[in-house]
Amino acid sequence: MNKFMSVLEDILLPVADKLNNNRYLTALRNGFMVALPLIIFGSIFVVIANLPFLDKLIGEEAYVTYQNTLGPASAATLGIMGLFVMIGIGYKMVEQRGGEAIYGGVVALASFLVLTPQVLEETTGVIPTAALGAQGMFLGIFTAFISAELYQFFVKKNLTIKMPAGVPDAVSRSFSALIPITLTLTIFLLIRIAFSFTGFETVQNFIYTLIQQPLTALGSGLPATIIAVLLIQVFWFFGLHGQIIINSVFDPIWYSLNDQNYKAFQAGEDLPNIVTKQFMDTFIVGIGGSGMTLAVILAIFLVTKSRQLRELGKLAGPAGIFNVNEPVIFGLPIIMNPLIIIPWLLAPVVVAIVTYFAMDIGFAPRPAGVIVPWTTPALLSGYLATGNNIMGSVMQLINMAIVFVIWLPFLKVLDNQYYREEQSVQPAE
Repeated sequence: MNKFMSVLEDILLPVADKLNNNRYLTALRNGFMVALPLIIFGSIFVVIANLPFLDKLIGEEAYVTYQNTLGPASAATLGIMGLFVMIGIGYKMVEQRGGEAIYGGVVALASFLVLTPQVLEETTGVIPTAALGAQGMFLGIFTAFISAELYQFFVKKNLTIKMPAGVPDAVSRSFSALIPITLTLTIFLLIRIAFSFTGFETVQNFIYTLIQQPLTALGSGLPATIIAVLLIQVFWFFGLHGQIIINSVFDPIWYSLNDQNYKAFQAGEDLPNIVTKQFMDTFIVGIGGSGMTLAVILAIFLVTKSRQLRELGKLAGPAGIFNVNEPVIFGLPIIMNPLIIIPWLLAPVVVAIVTYFAMDIGFAPRPAGVIVPWTTPALLSGYLATGNNIMGSVMQLINMAIVFVIWLPFLKVLDNQYYREEQSVQPAE
């Protein structure tokens, strides 16, 4: 076991360190954080607009009016979340370099719009909202990265207009950004013109066909999901925040899949994807935090006798209800503890597999695309994430039972060890 852990540490820790400190992944993660409050706002109104049995209470016609009235809340946030993400990424990219961050966000947005055809069917002068949502997510991310780098490059080359002393600071900063923004947007205009002479016609078609579509198909499958879940657990075992590291890579895929389900849910169509952002957040992480430790806390209260674990349960219980599990991770402890490495790695993988097939056969509903805040307690989060379906809560209960059973024998071994140590300590006279 020690040799195995040593090999894992030698291989994974350098990789994790590089991923965690990569400025692009950091900007990507922080860009999603910028968009998160808006996404949650839209999700809340999706839930309110689809309250169960409301159509029976107020009638079909009134219900349609009610939904149309609340519709702009989600359409203006969830429906175009790619827009907020790219602004956030551009902002954070320039901020990391100590530049004028607001121009990073502005140039990212403008560059994306330069690349985006402003036509919908026969109507010109409009931008399809789909281009600002799931379909445009990957292009928005790449555009934000490249535009922010180009902007900073021109700034560092001092290709700026220096205003004389006494000019208001806001005016001076605006003129200072003029040339870097102009050069950056000109490059993106040339890119758009160049693609118009290719078979793809637009950059959107190129990115979607060659990059986004294959990656989305890969990320929506069970094998990639198992790998992601397993890596999250392994990184946490070595004291690294596994979710931050892995989500930085997978979030664009999971959010894109989530948005597809949301649009299908809004249209009353069959939901196309099982694996989405909410599949991960609600049915795995959303049951006590990484490793689904709410079930572990429950097992501590039910079967342990050592004072150390009982006290840990009292401390970790309230936080675990809201999916904060650092008290368990550092107090059990989970980090570098060979006694619990098997259930720590195994339980989330088994839950992911069981949940996937339960949704595949229709036993449990697929996530409806509603972004539920990660601190939402289990059972309620399952209900909300599946479009107000009680079977979402039932699936979470089943998942908790799976984790409980897998952890039980290992927790008993740990408890017996702690109990013997406590018994061996003679009370002071």
